[in-house]
Amino acid sequence: MKITIVGTGYVGLVTGTCFAEVGINVVCVDIDKTKVENLKNGISPIYEPGLDVMIERNVEKGRLMFTTDLSSCVNDTDVIFIAVGTPPDEDGSADLKYVIDVARTIGEHMTRHIMIATKSTVPVGTARKVRQAIQEELDKRNLDLTFGVASNPEFLKEGDAINDFMKPDRIVVGIESPEAEVIMAKLYKPFTLNGHPVIFMDVPSAEMTKYAANSMLATKISFMNDIANLCEIVGADVNMVRKGIGSDTRIGSKFIYPGIGYGGSCFPKDVKALIKSADKLGYPMRVLKAVEDVNDNQKAILFNKLMNYYEGNLKGLTVAMWGLSFKPQTDDMREAPSLVIIDKLIEQGCKVRAYDPVAMEETQRRIGDKIEYCKDPYEAVMDADALLLVTEWTEFRFPNWNVVKRLIKKPVLFDGRNIYDRKELESLGFDYNCIGVNTQKA
Repeated sequence: MKITIVGTGYVGLVTGTCFAEVGINVVCVDIDKTKVENLKNGISPIYEPGLDVMIERNVEKGRLMFTTDLSSCVNDTDVIFIAVGTPPDEDGSADLKYVIDVARTIGEHMTRHIMIATKSTVPVGTARKVRQAIQEELDKRNLDLTFGVASNPEFLKEGDAINDFMKPDRIVVGIESPEAEVIMAKLYKPFTLNGHPVIFMDVPSAEMTKYAANSMLATKISFMNDIANLCEIVGADVNMVRKGIGSDTRIGSKFIYPGIGYGGSCFPKDVKALIKSADKLGYPMRVLKAVEDVNDNQKAILFNKLMNYYEGNLKGLTVAMWGLSFKPQTDDMREAPSLVIIDKLIEQGCKVRAYDPVAMEETQRRIGDKIEYCKDPYEAVMDADALLLVTEWTEFRFPNWNVVKRLIKKPVLFDGRNIYDRKELESLGFDYNCIGVNTQKA
């Protein structure tokens, strides 16, 4: 079987590489010549644990190829996956320009039956637009060809994407015909040996499933952050509350950890896009609008705690930050809470010293030298007036607190992920502050 993946961003590259890993011949297409040349040499443009090695292995085996020429692939493939970006438009809705451009290119060059599947996260109705764009190009060429259009949304977690793809808990496919079901079932058979299903449904339902899934997870996060903030006011401990509700199987324990808000490439974009899609149809997504508002406010929670601690005067202070990426195991800085915190600290006249295991290069690309980038966590805390734990990287879990206390000017810690033991830190002389627990001494 041969497939083509258009787009070598996060989704496209992981998808193509994992298909190649099970023996499928894959061609990945991208308009970025430098990126394509790097990929031919096994150099990935993204940080994802294990991906570099898998790319290199499959390139060497001849199962994974890269090109900038989509037209050369169109008629030598069984399925074309559209995995290009759908960035937010000015109003927050998904910009489908790149998706439709790919569809038109396919229509301009196809000469036989092909299955086209949208892998990009797209609003309901996109598959219909893809079909229309392809058909328009065929009509211009006076060709009477049949083709299939499917929706196959991805459910990959950054930092664990390979495992998610190779051992999925479900695969969602929206189809228009029995023939499409046969093709997609064959394609995904190697990934369903764990007993988890391919769930076939109509195309609009598949498109909606992706947005609904991400929006539900974002809702759980914002709900728990709202509860955490109330816990601080009333004197409850959100960590205990989380355990209490998480043991209820109807709720579950996942995505109910309080923190400093969600970020990344998916949740913020998809929540906005679903809100805008509904607005255009005259239906207000009131719950999701609240989810978005809570998340925007939560990104400033550590800054607000620091302001309160220093009684509203941060000018001239040095603040250390551990972690910059929006979550561990990725260098993704899109919508990262750290960027909000940095901007607010600098506005108040603070000096910011930061360390992140993998995201400092990407941060510097985005914001330049507005902050000082440090070689390790301990360098970051030298002479700092406070330490902010922003991203819960594994290497931050068991620091040498005695060394930290010796290096830091004032032993005060703001734990944005609730990963530390309050009693331990207070016994060492730290002022400890976290999310959802009133840690101020009476």
